[in-house]
Amino acid sequence: MSVRLLAHTPDAARVVAAAARLCYSDATALSLMEGLDETKASAFLAHLNRSGHFSPFEHASFTFAVDGISRVCSHQLVRHRLASYSQQSQRYVEMGSVRVVLPPSVAGDAEASRVFLEAAAAAHEAYAKLVALGLPKEDARYLLPHGWETRLVVTMNARELHHFFSLRLCRRAQWEIRDLAREMLRLVLAVAPSLFSLSGPSCVVRGTCGEARPCGRPYASVEELLA
Repeated sequence: MSVRLLAHTPDAARVVAAAARLCYSDATALSLMEGLDETKASAFLAHLNRSGHFSPFEHASFTFAVDGISRVCSHQLVRHRLASYSQQSQRYVEMGSVRVVLPPSVAGDAEASRVFLEAAAAAHEAYAKLVALGLPKEDARYLLPHGWETRLVVTMNARELHHFFSLRLCRRAQWEIRDLAREMLRLVLAVAPSLFSLSGPSCVVRGTCGEARPCGRPYASVEELLA
């Protein structure tokens, strides 16, 4: 899996803080932003988090390049609807070699790995034969497994990222999308730390679990989560 931050809103923390202050001020957004340094913006963002005033976070967006995740993971990812996605199409791009993601439970077992990879190779061989027979790639791809690697460009605003992190960094989320969310959080913390300093699963953000069936192993901090 490879995750890269392609682009993001410049001065995201100050943009969000200025947008929020505009709701309670007669001043212009520009003048409010000019009056904010990073320290003041960070303090105001903490206030927004505590008060539950999250709509201003929608003014900051982040675009990621994601490579090498499975279609299992991408199916889970695109369920987050307040985002924009562009995904490599199996209709138009020929899958020229076997590219699958092995779950850790499979990779850690030699016999399971053999069975898994043989099945993937057999599916790809049949796919290639159908393409060679002149069948459309969009029909031949029905043979390819969910574990096939894919690529996406993903854009989310900061509010949706907070929601995404709250669900997908939970230990009860599946391992692959949890790994993806962890890498995305690392990237946004590097460029907008004050926007995401209070981001993560409920056990980190609120100190309590919101799951019907808690894992029993809550994270103590974001640092532990990212370790």
